[in-house]
Amino acid sequence: MTRKLLFAKRLMAWYRAHARDLPWRRTSDPYKVWISEIMLQQTTVNTVIPYYQRWLSEFPTAEHVAKAPLRKVLRLWQGLGYYTRAKNIHKSAKILCASYGGKIPDDPQELKELPGFGPYTVGAVLSIAFDQRQPIIDANVRRVIMRVLALKGPAEGSQDKKILAFLDREMPDKDLRTFNQALMELGALVCRNHNLLCGVCPVKPQCSAYKKGIQEIIPQPKKKIIKDIHAAVGILRRGDKYFVQKRPSGGLLGDLWEFPGGKIENGELPTTALRRELKEELNVEVKNLRHLMDLKHFYTQFRVHLRVFSCDPLSDVRTHKDRRWLTVGHLRKYPMPSGSARILDRLARIKV
Repeated sequence: MTRKLLFAKRLMAWYRAHARDLPWRRTSDPYKVWISEIMLQQTTVNTVIPYYQRWLSEFPTAEHVAKAPLRKVLRLWQGLGYYTRAKNIHKSAKILCASYGGKIPDDPQELKELPGFGPYTVGAVLSIAFDQRQPIIDANVRRVIMRVLALKGPAEGSQDKKILAFLDREMPDKDLRTFNQALMELGALVCRNHNLLCGVCPVKPQCSAYKKGIQEIIPQPKKKIIKDIHAAVGILRRGDKYFVQKRPSGGLLGDLWEFPGGKIENGELPTTALRRELKEELNVEVKNLRHLMDLKHFYTQFRVHLRVFSCDPLSDVRTHKDRRWLTVGHLRKYPMPSGSARILDRLARIKV
């Protein structure tokens, strides 16, 4: 038996015996494969499962996504983070309905033109849904192959040329969907970032890092820099309604709705920062600032500390399509950043 056949055979046999039973693995529907792959980017499997199930219940086809308002799409996505992913699904669904009858094409060049279809997504959809011979590289695959080849250095795109050459040699001639999913699953369950399970690895005999005893230090860990951001948030209330505004489309957390406020500058008191931000954003001055709560929320590269205050505006707050007074019940239908969503949960339980 050739080395190529041996690697693929061992890997795929292990996968058939040990793969997790995940809802998106029970279908080869290109639309469902696409949605699962986008959700799984930078998100854990356990987190994705309920989102995936809710999404398909609400949007069973691309046509359903295309017809839905963006606000509804973002609200269903709320909590998954990286909201550009949801916006690109919405844009691509509209294009698919306008140009492809709502179906996902099986041509890589056509897929590359759709918003959000980078090399990984194109390869994953074509491989898993259409069983095409497309190598795919995610964080798990990159880590596995770097160890198999004993590639030193951090897990970055600079490694991908050698990884792609390896995959091109080792991929079988058929059942590509199983091969690619098996590699990702091996990285998730066995060839993990920490606490490796080399003893049960099906491709251990071909792993150069294992033979050299350096698998624990491949890939080289990246030094993570976490930036702390301190912000003050104002809760403006009118009867049973609260004031919220939509973030600009192009920036961080674009098109999501939030309570007003902003960054606390160095040496600035939270109340001073809030007064300044509300004056700058809404042209309104406030009185009776009362501390309500402190919240901490983590993002990929920064940590946000929120100081939340209720306050009374001294003049009317002008509203328009991106600034609204809404009840708690209505606010729950609006997509919000995680910090604002947590504030909303607290507001539902307390009286301001």
